[in-house]
Amino acid sequence: MRRIAISVAATSMSVMLAGCGVINATGSSDDASPTKGNDITIGLLLPEKANTRYEQFDYPIFKKKVESLTNDKGKVAYANAEADAGKQSSQMQQMIDDRVDVIVLDAVDSKAIAEDVRKAKDAGIPVIAYDRLAEGPIDAYISFDNELVGEVQGRSLLEKLGGDDAATSKIVMMNGSPTDPNAKQFKAGALSELKGKVTIAKSYDTKDWAPENAEANMVEAINAIGKDNIAAVYSANDTMAGAIVKALEAAGVTELPPITGQDAELAGVQRIISGEQFMSVYKSYPLEADNAAEIAVARVQGKDIQFDALTRERVDSPTDKDIPAQLVPVVALTKSNIKDTVVADGIYKVADICTAEYKEACAAVGLK
Repeated sequence: MRRIAISVAATSMSVMLAGCGVINATGSSDDASPTKGNDITIGLLLPEKANTRYEQFDYPIFKKKVESLTNDKGKVAYANAEADAGKQSSQMQQMIDDRVDVIVLDAVDSKAIAEDVRKAKDAGIPVIAYDRLAEGPIDAYISFDNELVGEVQGRSLLEKLGGDDAATSKIVMMNGSPTDPNAKQFKAGALSELKGKVTIAKSYDTKDWAPENAEANMVEAINAIGKDNIAAVYSANDTMAGAIVKALEAAGVTELPPITGQDAELAGVQRIISGEQFMSVYKSYPLEADNAAEIAVARVQGKDIQFDALTRERVDSPTDKDIPAQLVPVVALTKSNIKDTVVADGIYKVADICTAEYKEACAAVGLK
């Protein structure tokens, strides 16, 4: 994927959004002669439920935004594939049969879904790739700068290990699913920071991002390397990080090595507070979902100025070039900026994070 570099700052996403040039670039109902009114149906296909973000954030935020953009006349037809590419194909075919006005697709398998994208296109239904870059003739793509996510993870881990002094440190890489194009980009970004600067003792591509698979991989790595010889673990997301912690503790590790993550899941934030996990990558799901809804509505209603303003970047997929895109910025999440990111942006309340088990740890970092 061709990408535009976006700077990373440990500040609230509400501040960062202004720097992305999209806060007021939403156009209006006068941008063009609408091809449809507010009575529209948008199909939303999300990939799985193991990662809590999709049910907890993406779907409800997207639905609420569509309703606000259409004076409560627009509808969202929602389906979750539960990590089953075949099931998602059937769900997409159902939406084509139902003649939804536009499909917003977060693909389980970006390559396998290409034929369904083509079927939608042939039926006159535009497809917006959401979060993962689906193959086929998509109309637009919105996601985070995925290589930057990996770079942030890798750089954070390297700094924790001591930079130039980390060359002999043995690390384990727990990458995401091989069918997810984002996982490949996270991995490439991380390797751009880590390769040649640490010793990558074991590396795994984790089927379906499943925590049970990550745990089994970590057990294998511990047996191969030795529990006391693992200096750090690169985990591509928080769900797998939790499974990695479980495997290390089961092996008798009492002082956990630094472990990365992604998604700022509540359990991941709590592990950061307690010191079990070193960092995560915070991605503003409200921003991504809100802007995806705006892109979809603008595309259906023929608001070309608004659509162009929201998709100023360009990316390439294996099948198509110069796809209109929006790449949303990311933030390295550590103990030091939890209050300024996930709390300030309303993702979690302090009370959500600082339950009885974590009250002491929260107090130690000034989160109360």
